[in-house]
Amino acid sequence: MRTSAIAKTFLAASALCLGLSAAAHAAQPLVIYSAIGYDADMAKAFQKATGIPVKMVDMSTGPLLARVQAEKQNPQWDIVWFDGAEAMRNLATQGMLAPYAPKVDWNAIGRKLQPSDHAYVASAASLAGAIVVNKDKLPEADWPHGWGDLTNPKYRGKIGMNNPAVSGPTYPFVVGQMQWLGGEEAGKNWFMGLKANGLKAFRTNGVTLRALKYGQIDVAMVQNSAGIGRMLKGMPFQVIYPNPVTLLPRTIGIRAGVSPEVRAEAEQFVNFMLTKRGQAVAQKGDPTGDSLYYPVVAGVSALPGLPSLSGATVQSVDPTVWGPREAEIDRWFTNHIVH
Repeated sequence: MRTSAIAKTFLAASALCLGLSAAAHAAQPLVIYSAIGYDADMAKAFQKATGIPVKMVDMSTGPLLARVQAEKQNPQWDIVWFDGAEAMRNLATQGMLAPYAPKVDWNAIGRKLQPSDHAYVASAASLAGAIVVNKDKLPEADWPHGWGDLTNPKYRGKIGMNNPAVSGPTYPFVVGQMQWLGGEEAGKNWFMGLKANGLKAFRTNGVTLRALKYGQIDVAMVQNSAGIGRMLKGMPFQVIYPNPVTLLPRTIGIRAGVSPEVRAEAEQFVNFMLTKRGQAVAQKGDPTGDSLYYPVVAGVSALPGLPSLSGATVQSVDPTVWGPREAEIDRWFTNHIVH
């Protein structure tokens, strides 16, 4: 009797310890560093669907990347999620990402944007740069329609854009212009021409478009979804799409070195986001902002308000070429265009 009782007590204690251990593991959230407008809604829907807790740390892309680098020796994140492939490629080059290739029926844009080494996943796309005008300040006859129009003296001191050293979507726009013009030096000369014409550089889409709203500038070069979103909010803006426009991938990466359990959960999150259910969450979460994207999954349509890309000259930039140059080009832009 006594031996049996001891055995039962031991088994009960063991079961209790295992239960507490499992509960402690389950309580550890999946940590996501994100700069996406619908990230909190996606986290909530994923947690409800899977029971996996998520801690979403939301910030703009520049601070996000700075934090990732600051934590390099002791990373606190499991997933990173932001606009732009160049910065994500740089993380992969540093060995910070675990490759993953979800089994998804990609559409044409999705197939074009997925990296061949599966270092990260392109989960959506917008356009890195479009022209936005303030209709109340600039008569339609004076609207620019091509990138080359912007050096016209009639726009002197009335054009603004973001600083790529701060705004994540802006670096792909800058290098897209360089690619269109034939190379880095030709692109730098073009931006210097804009600077000579009074180009103003602001920190982010929000600041640039606020300057457009209040007449500090009449023309802005920003991510297309930001301009469309302000139009949907009733601002007197018009978005113009010069040729070419540069695709801006929305990328998500899983940290290398996470435990097998965390990696499985991270893969579940990526998979969920790309399902029809996840896409519905993405398109409802930020309807005047990041929800205005071009889907990469077959069978999912873009929200109304996004123009078809069929009539545009669309280019993509190679992140393996432009990613390693990001720090140098950002410094150049800050030193020669911002200051």
